[in-house]
Amino acid sequence: MDDVLVTGLGALSPLGAGVDAFWRGMHAADTGPTRVPDPLAHMDHPLMYLVPEADLPDGPPERDGLPLGRGSQFALAAVREAVADAGLAAPPGPDTGPDTGPGAGPGALGGGVDPRRVAVALSTGMGDTDLHEGWWTGEAPESGRWAPAFPLASVVGGWLGAQGVNTCVSNACAASGYALSVGADLIRSGEADVVIAGGAEAYSRVALACFNRLGAIDPERCRPFAVERRGTVFGEGAAVLVLESATHARARGVRTVYGRLAGAGWSCDAYHATAPEPSGEQIERAMREALREAGTGAEVGTVSGTGSGGLGFVIPHGTGTELNDVVESRVLGALTPRTPLYSVKALIGHTGGAAGAFAALAASLVLHHKTLPPNVPVGERDPECGVPLPSGSAPMTGAYGLVNAYAFGGNNISLVFGEAAA
Repeated sequence: MDDVLVTGLGALSPLGAGVDAFWRGMHAADTGPTRVPDPLAHMDHPLMYLVPEADLPDGPPERDGLPLGRGSQFALAAVREAVADAGLAAPPGPDTGPDTGPGAGPGALGGGVDPRRVAVALSTGMGDTDLHEGWWTGEAPESGRWAPAFPLASVVGGWLGAQGVNTCVSNACAASGYALSVGADLIRSGEADVVIAGGAEAYSRVALACFNRLGAIDPERCRPFAVERRGTVFGEGAAVLVLESATHARARGVRTVYGRLAGAGWSCDAYHATAPEPSGEQIERAMREALREAGTGAEVGTVSGTGSGGLGFVIPHGTGTELNDVVESRVLGALTPRTPLYSVKALIGHTGGAAGAFAALAASLVLHHKTLPPNVPVGERDPECGVPLPSGSAPMTGAYGLVNAYAFGGNNISLVFGEAAA
């Protein structure tokens, strides 16, 4: 079966615009949420990890006559970077305009790829809900036209001119992990050569208010696995990976391969609408399936320090909520003992439907640079969360990284990323 390679990366995050800013931020390990600049955010803890004002996209305000919200604009920004990074962007042409950017519009794909073999699998939890929240409060876009709440994949597909499968996954906080897995399946089944996969999430007054009402927002910051954690804190942004079959990548002479998506495992708790199943049976099942599919080099029992193979790190789901962190810690302690964790949520908050994609982005960068950055300090650790969270950077010893993403409804996914073959 052909390997699924990661040949391009794109990001817009609370750390700034671009993948380089994200990687620098991972090493700086110094972030925190801010108060949302929304006068209507009447809630106890209106905190969020926001994309810096200076890095906000300047559009486009609409696509094909329909207004675009913050989520779609974030997605387009990350996709532009990822496609260019993969060498798939068409050169600037006479139709280049400020509303789309270099090489934009139908035919934005370059590199001699067949647009019929290019698919889009993006995810979001809230989509362009900011437009609808604006309409509810008398702040409609200038066009005045109604727009769907979940246009991200169609907007990106239209911009690229991608004529393959185009789908938007929205099963809450596991969504972008599922989108990446769908992308890998499309390649392995022969339906696509290239898949633009990832997720985007933007500030939503409704979402933040609901989690405040649930008592699930930490009043200080996102502190996964900390004894004083009191909930999560949301973040916003977009993370996109270009997935590509190894055969197709070799044929067009790709410049950089960040790694490969080596395994995936899905499961559902079938237990509760919001709470994780306390035994962790189904999240363990998803992890085991992903590790099994990745091959013997990442199988359970081989951990970092075993040479060129083995599991080198885990990027956990760990949100800072009480039961979630404890259940995942217990399973990881039994399944991947002594394997170091890197918490993306401690760095940029919980990015909802984009969380799995940001974790995959981080995993790809760790494998590419062969370095595990330091974790953001979260304070005293919960004795029930006995997982290693290194405070300093360290060279990679294992060849694989495990990524977890879980969601309301009991949706679970685990992905294993591996080093690119020499």
